[in-house]
Amino acid sequence: MSNRHGLVDTILDSLVPVHSDGHKFIAIAGALSLLFFILWAPLGWILLVVALYIAYFFRDPERVTPLREGLVVAPADGRISAVEVVTPPMELGLGHTPRLRISTFLSVFDVHINRAPVAGRIARSIYVPGAFINAAADKASEENERRSLVIETSTGDEIAVVQIAGLIARRIVTFAQEGDSVGIGQRFGLIRFGSRVDVYLPPGRTAIVAVGQRAVAGETVFADFSTDEGEREARRA
Repeated sequence: MSNRHGLVDTILDSLVPVHSDGHKFIAIAGALSLLFFILWAPLGWILLVVALYIAYFFRDPERVTPLREGLVVAPADGRISAVEVVTPPMELGLGHTPRLRISTFLSVFDVHINRAPVAGRIARSIYVPGAFINAAADKASEENERRSLVIETSTGDEIAVVQIAGLIARRIVTFAQEGDSVGIGQRFGLIRFGSRVDVYLPPGRTAIVAVGQRAVAGETVFADFSTDEGEREARRA
């Protein structure tokens, strides 16, 4: 009996909620699938697979976020594509002092719900229209369509998180507005169908993640301001 209960729990735990933003897309694909099952079954099956993929894409799993003061967590699921010191874009209002930027590339198979890297008040929210080049390219941070949030923490630090559209992504959705308060790991937006998310740390801060590492939004710790640890070295194994 306990084994059966354990199996049921395992199956139920694997079922992930779908974010409300995806409901309309699932409904449209499902309705078209039903229609074409009547008209031409092969296309109906294809559209059913599309509907299932859309449900998978908009999945919104729960995450366990560490709450200790001084932590910066990943804002997105995906592969860390760059950890580099750069001058932040002018629209962020962060000045000309170089900062460490951590870039996370999201494939079409990653969870696309974005989460706040730190707790604080959204001091600025900036939308910049632009191109839709490959989000993994360096110039995407300056040329692509993007939405930036600059979050001011309780210690006065300003940390920017930038949602960047990509080749496939054509819609950036942000739930939080300028002036809102957000908690670390709180959902603040999503990008539909492939993208990139950048985090700009305060000047002089280092990351404890490396290029190639997989990030989990709201859980993977990007930086720890309470430690003097230098830039982390890593290797593939």
